[in-house]
Amino acid sequence: DSIKKQSNIASIYGEYKKIGINTDKRQLHYLYKSGLKMLIISLFIMSVAIGVAFLSSRIGARFSRDLRKKLVNKIMRFSNQEYEEFSTASLITRTTNDVQQVQMLFIMMLRIVIFAPLLGFGALQKVWGSSLSWIIGLAIGIILLLIIVLFTIAFPKFKLIQIVIDKVNLISREIITGLPVIRAFSNEKHEEQRFDKANKDLTNINLFVNRVMVFMMPFMSFIMNCVAVLIVWVGAKSVNTGSLQVGDLMAFITYSIQIIISFVMISMVSIILPRAIVSFKRIAEVLNKESSIKDPINPKRLSNDDNLTIKFDNVSFMYPDANEYVIENITFEAKPNTVTAIIGSTGCGKSTLINLIPRFFDVTNGNILINGIDIKELTLHDLRKNIGYVPQKGYLFTGDIESNIKFSEEKISDEDMKKAAKIAQATEFINRKKDKYKEPISEGGTNVSGGQKQRIAIARALAFNPKILIFDDSFSAVDYKTDAMLRKSIKSNIKGSTTLIVAQRISTVLDADQIIVLESGKIVGIGNHKELLKKCKVYKEIALSQLSKGELS
Repeated sequence: DSIKKQSNIASIYGEYKKIGINTDKRQLHYLYKSGLKMLIISLFIMSVAIGVAFLSSRIGARFSRDLRKKLVNKIMRFSNQEYEEFSTASLITRTTNDVQQVQMLFIMMLRIVIFAPLLGFGALQKVWGSSLSWIIGLAIGIILLLIIVLFTIAFPKFKLIQIVIDKVNLISREIITGLPVIRAFSNEKHEEQRFDKANKDLTNINLFVNRVMVFMMPFMSFIMNCVAVLIVWVGAKSVNTGSLQVGDLMAFITYSIQIIISFVMISMVSIILPRAIVSFKRIAEVLNKESSIKDPINPKRLSNDDNLTIKFDNVSFMYPDANEYVIENITFEAKPNTVTAIIGSTGCGKSTLINLIPRFFDVTNGNILINGIDIKELTLHDLRKNIGYVPQKGYLFTGDIESNIKFSEEKISDEDMKKAAKIAQATEFINRKKDKYKEPISEGGTNVSGGQKQRIAIARALAFNPKILIFDDSFSAVDYKTDAMLRKSIKSNIKGSTTLIVAQRISTVLDADQIIVLESGKIVGIGNHKELLKKCKVYKEIALSQLSKGELS
């Protein structure tokens, strides 16, 4: 049939010439017309490809932006328990590296996974039903088998890669933050070796995965060339018998290569797919993790006009996965316009006790009440907006002194800011700075001293006039003179607040209205300084270890 068709074409071609039709001109016109169509289609495909690249990059970037935002918002709502479960280094990796892996897959999906099947399907339609179509089926089967084998070998390693990245980030973070300690103990060599080991582990796993995946492209090229050779080999026989024309054979080869290229493009996605799947699962772990501390369904509200009384009612607390209570059967009341101090030996549960008030952890047993309302019945925002909290280690954020003092609320006036700085005994060193309140603060406040950092942190807590003030051993970084002036200034200037102070120094708690003495997580004494000296042996021992009998009297 093919030979008959070609013979008929030649016969008609001769008849056209006999009646004076310029067939060469017609053929040339057809070629120009077809060439112009092809050029227009090519330009259209190019413009679409540019548009796809632009849109996929834009959509991918926005997708990763939204994903990072969701992750950070979720992490911000985690309690201390969730932070300990994931670790800070792992959360950083999940927010950066893991999101980047998912973004790359997302872009590849838009640029290749949608385009390649269309290309392959279109070419497959052209060759479907041909006597040579079985060759394409064979090639596709081999390619799919290759992808499955490589995927099976590499997938477990991709999960390991992300875990090792977590470890590298953890060690890097420890080295950078603990650099002064490392230098002080001349332990640089050990830390370098520790980092080098984690770094080499990551390198070796990456090398293994890349060596596995590097087989992909050579095998694909080999399969493509084998397919071309097989088509020519089998097709040559059909051409020889007259059942297939050379032009049809060349067209079949072109379409076959297009089909295989579409599968090669999909296989490129399979290289990053395993790692992206692992990253996606790690991101999903964070997003699906429910915080152990939640807002109540029907919350109660605190009155804006009332001062706040804090009551601990038989409170006990045990850390997750621990076997014994850190604090046990704690009962006391802290009233407005009073200072309640908490003192005891190291590790007796002082900081744990006050960290229960802003719900960094929830009590295991008992209740904490504010004006008779259980804090679990308040929203976290409603509870914490009333608390001025100064941690043991004052942390400052990148910016300037003003932005750090006004950190709690942007609407804090300059007058309130300066008043808070004055109460915190920070005015003296701030005024010595070149830019005063606009003086830059580096990351973590590393360009100010420990005492200055602590005083700015205290000013930050005082600036928005909170109804509850919590000082977690916050005066230890300042000298005795500044400590005394600070407490005196707070007492005379902050009215109506319920103040709780955790302290190691007896001098810090001397003037407190109520002192709670802790030992092994239990209250062993409550009263003022004079009362405790008489009736509490533990308090007296602490006092005598710091001050002489004459100073105490």
